[in-house]
Amino acid sequence: MDKLFEQFKKLLRETDTGFFRYIYAEMNWKSRMIGLTGPRGVGKTTLVLQHIKKNLDPAETLYVTAEDFYFADNRLIDLAGDFVKRGGKYLFIDEIHKYKDWAKELKLIYDYHPELYVVFTGSSVLDIKKGASDLSRRAVMYNMQGLSFREYLQLFHQMTVQPYSLEEILGHKAELPGVKHPLPLFEDYLKKGYYPFALEEGFDMKLQQIVNQTLETDIPLYAGMNVSTGRKLKQLLAIIAKSVPFKPNMTCIATALSASRNNITDYCLYIEEAGMIAQLRDSTGGIRGLGKVDKIYLDNSNLIYSLANENSNAGNIRETLFLNQLRVNYDVIVSPIADFRIGDYTFEVGGKNKGLKQIQGMENAFIVRDDIELGYLNTIPLWQFGLTY
Repeated sequence: MDKLFEQFKKLLRETDTGFFRYIYAEMNWKSRMIGLTGPRGVGKTTLVLQHIKKNLDPAETLYVTAEDFYFADNRLIDLAGDFVKRGGKYLFIDEIHKYKDWAKELKLIYDYHPELYVVFTGSSVLDIKKGASDLSRRAVMYNMQGLSFREYLQLFHQMTVQPYSLEEILGHKAELPGVKHPLPLFEDYLKKGYYPFALEEGFDMKLQQIVNQTLETDIPLYAGMNVSTGRKLKQLLAIIAKSVPFKPNMTCIATALSASRNNITDYCLYIEEAGMIAQLRDSTGGIRGLGKVDKIYLDNSNLIYSLANENSNAGNIRETLFLNQLRVNYDVIVSPIADFRIGDYTFEVGGKNKGLKQIQGMENAFIVRDDIELGYLNTIPLWQFGLTY
């Protein structure tokens, strides 16, 4: 255990507390058991280490990753017991889905050690959801996504901007103080601003590694797939990446992948839950609701630039951005007349020359235009929708 403490203290020394993600303030850190999920690379590890550094006594705290070799010979429940005997109060477990039967052991830890606070994180959202049902009365679950345009401005350019509600944006209240021309910044965000590790060298390679690890390891491990099925996931993602946006025809995809039609629906759900795609549905219940899937997008614009390369399409990028940024706080569904609906609002997304014809005569309908700096009447700049979280 001493080696685990050493590694933890080294990580803590290297943790910067200058910028906190949007979800930090929303989390109830006083809960006895907290689960934090989200795709690989969005900053979950940094977030928990920042919380420790800012608020907790390191002498009473331990951070471990379930990938550590320590767990080849040691059980989580034994670690928790030994930690409590040494005066431990706060246990943080990263990448929990890498530990076999993690939900059962966490349940026992919760029941056996009422004085211990536990926070666990996981990238395999499907696996965490499955395990979280066992912890339903014990763990408070949070899901975190990548940087908003607002957070990107703060982390990459040290610009502090308040989050705006949808109503404030539609009422032309959103602004970037001191920024005359937001579009160059927005363009950079679309290409490499969604993942915090874009600040480091080798962004493109790291993003490809995340995609590969998610499709070749995380999903097959969860779903009990063999290697050849894992390859089909990559083929499916490639098909989606090259489409503009993708209207799913499950029969055609099944033929292209030499797979059964029913399997394609499951594959899409796995990839969606792993944070690689977003499925736009025709009824409420959130992004992952029960409605019929109308369109499939890559999860965020950084993935489009990375995976689609020369096939990246401006219309696809705009719609992906809108869906990605608004889904954090709102139920976004397909509109029968335009692109999207959020509650009573209808949105048609397009370039700077997008006309009003599509929404003429409709109440609460808005044109969302890319490549414009300021809005007017019911025309709203696309970049402003990146300020909602």
